[in-house]
Amino acid sequence: MEKIEQLLLKNELIVAFLFVGIIMVISFLISKKLTRGKIPGAAIAITIGLVLAYFGGKKGIADFPVLSGMALLGGAMMRDFSIVSTAMGASFTEIRKAGSVGILSLLIGISAAFFMGAIIGYLMGYTDLKSMVTIGAGACTFIVGPVTGNAIGASSDVIAISIAIGVVKSVLVTILTPIVAKHIGLNNPRTAMIYGGMIGTTSGVAAGLAATDPKLVPYGALTATFYTGLACLLCPSILYYIVQLFPLNSV
Repeated sequence: MEKIEQLLLKNELIVAFLFVGIIMVISFLISKKLTRGKIPGAAIAITIGLVLAYFGGKKGIADFPVLSGMALLGGAMMRDFSIVSTAMGASFTEIRKAGSVGILSLLIGISAAFFMGAIIGYLMGYTDLKSMVTIGAGACTFIVGPVTGNAIGASSDVIAISIAIGVVKSVLVTILTPIVAKHIGLNNPRTAMIYGGMIGTTSGVAAGLAATDPKLVPYGALTATFYTGLACLLCPSILYYIVQLFPLNSV
């Protein structure tokens, strides 16, 4: 047993890939056998990951020595590499077809998510400016929330709420995308780009489109990535000052 443990510790990244692979196999089996494909396997895998992270420590399940490779596999470097490599599969000809509609979808998507999140935060009792803006940013994505919160000096508990909102959004988008795809015409690169620009959460859009049509993933992921970057610029600046114009209980 000691030799096996040492072998696993020496090959921590390989073990992490193997562990994720096992989760994906189980998730897609559950999707196929129990839900008959109504809930995508990717959505089930994300849910399993969240549950496992809950039982971990500060670094999630990476705190367990045998699974320490998960810290690298689930880190920012691998995440950004995955997003960039996915976007590289997009055709520039198809991207041009989105035109001004794609840009407009980004602005509408960010603004709608931000103000809906800010209103929800206000109704939850977070009536100060910094909290509303941070929670609104979290409604954009779970990356934009903490970036905005740290930029404007929001409290750690509010930043945690913004991350939670972004994660819930990501999971919901993953589950609902293949369900609503037929009803909204989500069946070509142009609509995939507009969808990614409107929704924004890269992980949710990519997983949802993968369950709908894998060929659409690069296009949705491309605008969803732009969404995250643009939201990181707009939320702590222009949108912050817009919210500041409203009479709040405290600032």
